[in-house]
Amino acid sequence: MAREGNLEAPTRHPLDWKNPDFYNEASAFKELERIFDICHGCRRCVSLCGSFPTLFDLVDESATGEVDGVAKPDYWKVVDQCYMCDLCYMTKCPYTPPHEWNLDFPHTMLRAKAIKFKKGEVKTSEKLLASTDLHGSFAGIPIVVQIANAVTHTKAARSVMESVAGVDKDAWLPSLATQKFRSGAADSQPYTVKNGDKTPGKVAIYSTCYVNYNEPGIGHDLLKILDHNEIPYVLVSKEKCCGMPKLELGDLDSVNSSKEANIPVLHKYAQEGYAILSAVPSCTLMFKQEIPLMYPDDTAVQEVKEAMWDPFEYLMARKRDGLLKTEFPQKLGNVSYQIPCHGRVQNIGKKTEEMLKMIPDTTINTIERCSGHAGTFGVKKAYHQQAMKIGKPVFKAMATMKDGSKPDYISSDCPLGGHHIAQGFEVNGLGAPELQHPLSLVRMAYGLK
Repeated sequence: MAREGNLEAPTRHPLDWKNPDFYNEASAFKELERIFDICHGCRRCVSLCGSFPTLFDLVDESATGEVDGVAKPDYWKVVDQCYMCDLCYMTKCPYTPPHEWNLDFPHTMLRAKAIKFKKGEVKTSEKLLASTDLHGSFAGIPIVVQIANAVTHTKAARSVMESVAGVDKDAWLPSLATQKFRSGAADSQPYTVKNGDKTPGKVAIYSTCYVNYNEPGIGHDLLKILDHNEIPYVLVSKEKCCGMPKLELGDLDSVNSSKEANIPVLHKYAQEGYAILSAVPSCTLMFKQEIPLMYPDDTAVQEVKEAMWDPFEYLMARKRDGLLKTEFPQKLGNVSYQIPCHGRVQNIGKKTEEMLKMIPDTTINTIERCSGHAGTFGVKKAYHQQAMKIGKPVFKAMATMKDGSKPDYISSDCPLGGHHIAQGFEVNGLGAPELQHPLSLVRMAYGLK
């Protein structure tokens, strides 16, 4: 008899993406039907994203009222709604492995996306939108940056982008930085390396595309925090996009190219005893989970996985080693903070909240729910309004502190999610608190300029 659900923590099987059967559409659809039937009988995930309401509506409106009554081509409607947040797997599903039903909804959706990509059914505009290194090649170039930013934010240009590139004209888009983070990063002071029981005493920074090309201030604030705590650091010698935007498209060959470029570089730092820090949760998750699941037998990949840290995971472990400064002269007042999906999936606990709560005269209102942005999903014309709808409960929950007062700051570890939340505040008339990344808030609380 099948058990009702898991009592154990969910475990992940390696992604069998090199097996030719992985791309067999008939085989994949058979697995989709099996999983959809289980989901239809459970429905615990209905509030998470568009995939599940879409599936259940298809079932309820079918001739049989069961999954067998849903036309197979309509399966793609469910697949297209999945943006790989992983929350169904990590927080809701009672049938994930080691349960005998072995249900992995996100990776089954990924398999379907990979088949769709192989068939050439992903639009060129979607491929370009996911090419973050290509966009970033214009960052830091005088005049070009100013022109690109000005054009990108005009109504006429946004209308063209909507019709040609499928980018919703109302969605928030990041500006290109006038100077890339990697170009302007300050060198570390020659501090003595102080290893703790839980933490390496030196750090290698994986910049990420977003921090390097769009919002370098987040990276500079991380460096200031490390410097304040006398932790020596380096920037990794070279890097490429982590591959998450390509993974979301099912473009696994491009993910492989990113892996081949990044892992040899990062592995060197792992072998030399560095903690590798990445300030964007999705990028960190790629090296902690997705790439290791694609290459379970690659020793270098697995060693990079063990060396990769979320910044606040590292800082809180540093505190437990007695090696973190905990004097914060600057209070922050009311902070509404959202834990992003790809932060939760890392299974590190509420480390950002933990550090923010150390700041005197500061109240933290923590929200654990998807903002709806989900990488490129939230800016696409087909999904932007849905992304705003998914995020609306988050916007409303963040707009009021537990005592009924208003936040002075709103914040999320995911920079894109943070801006999506800020846009949600504006669209829904919820006020205009200042948006700051958690690393920036900590830098401010330390009194650092």
